[in-house]
Amino acid sequence: MKNLYGIDYGAKLAGTTVVAYSEGSEVRFCASAKKQDADRFLLDFFADRLPGKIFIDAPLSLPEVYRTGAENLQEGKVPDFHYRACDRELGAMSPMFLGGLTARAMKTAFHLRKAGHKVYETYPGMAARHFALPKIGYKGEKTAIEACLQSLSEKMPLTATVPSPPDWHHFDALLALCSAIRHCENRASEIGDEEGKIIF
Repeated sequence: MKNLYGIDYGAKLAGTTVVAYSEGSEVRFCASAKKQDADRFLLDFFADRLPGKIFIDAPLSLPEVYRTGAENLQEGKVPDFHYRACDRELGAMSPMFLGGLTARAMKTAFHLRKAGHKVYETYPGMAARHFALPKIGYKGEKTAIEACLQSLSEKMPLTATVPSPPDWHHFDALLALCSAIRHCENRASEIGDEEGKIIF
């Protein structure tokens, strides 16, 4: 679990961006503060850390048409201006609907990659479905967090102690970290293609 990170990526100043990572024998959380620039927070957090694998809950690419131009697509093909194939398959939000958040995430990933980190796109909501967490209250009342954590611990044993997440943003960061671990163990699912890939 060394040098693996899961990020729940939120609005720029909302204080909802959370990093989950393993340090020693414990999973730790580090969250941005309200009115703090979340992107600056992330770049500062990773500035002095060894290159690692970072799994972020945000689109890191755009539909193909924005990279190639509609005129360069296969003749007769109607381009999708809203979704990538992975978004449609998983029922995820359109990168275009998320707009500024997508642009921010792509820019932050660019800087992290320049610093030597490997950055991947993940989707905690899909990981939650994989672990059957919605049926026990995932993303519902905060009181369901403990039950979801217990269920997650039973289905994906972690070698590190996990403190109780105080909210769903922290829990999603933990799910992103779980996707990072599954990826390193060659147990993760990958949906998408060169246009965009989501790992969970």
